[in-house]
Amino acid sequence: MIGNLILSLALAFSIFSMIMYVFTFRGARNTLGIARLSYHAMTMLVITASVYLSFNIITHNYEFDYIYNYSNDQLSLGMLLSTFWAGQEGSFLLWVLFAALIGVFLQSYTSKREDLEPTVMFSYTAVVSFLLLMVSPLLKTPFAYLWANEIYIEAAKINQQFLSLSILQPFLMSDGQSGQFYVKVNKELYSLLAGQGIEFNTFIIQGKGLNPLLQNFWMQIHPPILFAGFALATVPYAFAISALMKNYYKDWVKQSFPWSLGAGGVLGLGIMLGGYWAYGVLGWGGYWAWDPVENSSLIPWIILVAVIHTMIVQRKEQKQGKEIGRFAKTNLILSITAFVLVIYSTFLTRSGILGDSSVHSFVDPGSLVYLFLVIFLLTFLIAGVGLVIYRWKNLSDEHNANENIWSRELSLFNAALILLASAIIVFFGTSAPIFGVTVEISFYDEMHIPLAIVMLILNALSLVLKWKETEGKEIFKGLRLSLVLTLVFAILFIFVAGVKDFMMILLGVSAAFAFFINVEICIKVVAKNFKKIGSYLSHIGIAIFVLGVIGSGAYSKHADVDLVKGEKQNVLVYDMVFTGYEPFENNTKYRFNVVVTDGSDKKVVSPVMYISDFNQSMMREPDIVEGFTNDIYISPVGYEDNEGSSSGQEIIKINPGEEKVAGEKIIVRYVDFIKPDMTVMAQGGDFEMGANVIVQYEDKIEEIRLVSRKSGEGLTNIPVEIKALGAVLTLNHIDPMTKAAEIIFQKQAEQPQGQNVKKEVLSIQASIKPFVSLVWIGVFFTVLGFIIAMIKRSKEE
Repeated sequence: MIGNLILSLALAFSIFSMIMYVFTFRGARNTLGIARLSYHAMTMLVITASVYLSFNIITHNYEFDYIYNYSNDQLSLGMLLSTFWAGQEGSFLLWVLFAALIGVFLQSYTSKREDLEPTVMFSYTAVVSFLLLMVSPLLKTPFAYLWANEIYIEAAKINQQFLSLSILQPFLMSDGQSGQFYVKVNKELYSLLAGQGIEFNTFIIQGKGLNPLLQNFWMQIHPPILFAGFALATVPYAFAISALMKNYYKDWVKQSFPWSLGAGGVLGLGIMLGGYWAYGVLGWGGYWAWDPVENSSLIPWIILVAVIHTMIVQRKEQKQGKEIGRFAKTNLILSITAFVLVIYSTFLTRSGILGDSSVHSFVDPGSLVYLFLVIFLLTFLIAGVGLVIYRWKNLSDEHNANENIWSRELSLFNAALILLASAIIVFFGTSAPIFGVTVEISFYDEMHIPLAIVMLILNALSLVLKWKETEGKEIFKGLRLSLVLTLVFAILFIFVAGVKDFMMILLGVSAAFAFFINVEICIKVVAKNFKKIGSYLSHIGIAIFVLGVIGSGAYSKHADVDLVKGEKQNVLVYDMVFTGYEPFENNTKYRFNVVVTDGSDKKVVSPVMYISDFNQSMMREPDIVEGFTNDIYISPVGYEDNEGSSSGQEIIKINPGEEKVAGEKIIVRYVDFIKPDMTVMAQGGDFEMGANVIVQYEDKIEEIRLVSRKSGEGLTNIPVEIKALGAVLTLNHIDPMTKAAEIIFQKQAEQPQGQNVKKEVLSIQASIKPFVSLVWIGVFFTVLGFIIAMIKRSKEE
């Protein structure tokens, strides 16, 4: 109730602030102060709601559906706090929080610049209002109560002292397949508990927990940075709408430019942190899979980078005295498009529409949220495009039609065109699953390699081109040193590194060319004005990144290997020995140690495998020996201790009173059902359930008890060995309602005398990733360049 009230008030203040800004724009007096105050009130309420949610997460208040579904008391504090944004409702609230906070700085920024604040803050606050609607009680609030909709909760998650209550008995249910017992939680149960004076928060004592794939350090870092990037992408949109509302285009690029740089830097960092997370945790050995949800965040980043390049041209021409300058239409459209694509990214991720084609997609949020996401997208798309069309005649580009091909203006525009081509390719590939079409990874690779080559060459040329036009001898003079160094690199790349693929040679040489010219100019710039190195650092980073992609992507080596414990095996030029496993985290996880030897250098790699309580699935975590020239990447596949070999396994489905034949004339008779102790079960204690069985073979009869035992460690099926038969019987499943049983009959094969029965085998996927370190170094320089450029442009403005 409190959380929903806070969010509802925040929404009301946000809408009221937006209305006051409209009145201010239309000339009303005394409304600007009210608009500001309302915005600050909204921000404080959003902060309060976020703190309130965090407090309830930390104190394990499982009466909230969101907290129950994403947390438990076994998570560390850092991981517990990260459950704030683990699901749809919390991640939307995180987005609202960043948007509200950024808006405070934006409000201060625009208030110092004539009449800029009303129009910019109107469109910005409209976005915040839509986001607040997404977390309001009307749609998907993180403060919905667990009992509001009927849900079945494991009895183990219920406070044991309440399980024996008579009012609870009608709500106790059993799962015939797993033998698990559940409590049906709904409004009726809540009312009965309240009538007994039992607080719901003391009734539920454990939550579901966090998906093990998300239980990683980067879960605490990657989503906040990504959503900060989403929030920052709203600002260029707001400036573009403001310019169109006022029909005044002289200053908007200058004012929007540093915010565009900030959005590009933060969003790019967020995207690549996700790649680093995937590389180190998911086990498939890559950092980018062209997954539709990954792509949906990439597209607005590409558009932001494109608009940054064309904004430079418009700013330059405005400095030269032109009223609007070149590419005004382009910059307005791209600024609007970048944010609209952020909403489109949200739609793809949150609507559930990509559920079968993306590992990142959220579950279906329901028809109402789906409809609202469509309205959200169309509202800001129509508003932006509609205003551009309305003002089209006023947006005349002031430029010479006979543009010199060797000019910096044209090279920057061509760079933007190539980036747009990339964005269009990724957009259609990403959207294809909506229409039931799957796009292969090779499609993206094949389409982008030629674009990357042209982009890198253009980048190198643009740095020696002057504004308006450049003479050929000046171009050659500026490129001379870099061309020589690139030639040397090409020789080494082909004849020493052994690269044979023609397109890879072109891509690598182009990257080297861009790298050398940017380094050369960067050195010259540092000597004169350190603050100007931002763009050069980013371009250096991109060139290094491409070289890393070539090495780690095109020239990785892979091998599937079975490592027998204690036996040396040569794998991909390295000697590997599996030395055994060790349990950790209270024997819930296992490290499998592999010694990797390269000459005299020895490293221990320890991939991890365990059964997750969250989904009862095998989880596999890779381990990596990181180096500058290559990474040794070991991903576990499976482990087999081979304690004797077995054969003749049969599954017998049988009902009480029936007889079935197993193996060679072995009769299995189901005598009666072993009922669990309902009192113990209701109290959450250990219990057994199963079948009494008679096994008849030759002239012998044996009575055995086949049971499944439920304890704090889960459900265990107890095998029973019949030595005279050389066989093992195990209860695989029993339905407590029908009492139908499923028994595994397994005949043991005889072992020759003296044979070593036990042979431990670790199955792995091993790979070598050449120069993957360059990918991360490239990202670092690219983001650093964005930050330096943003600071420089902010101070200039």
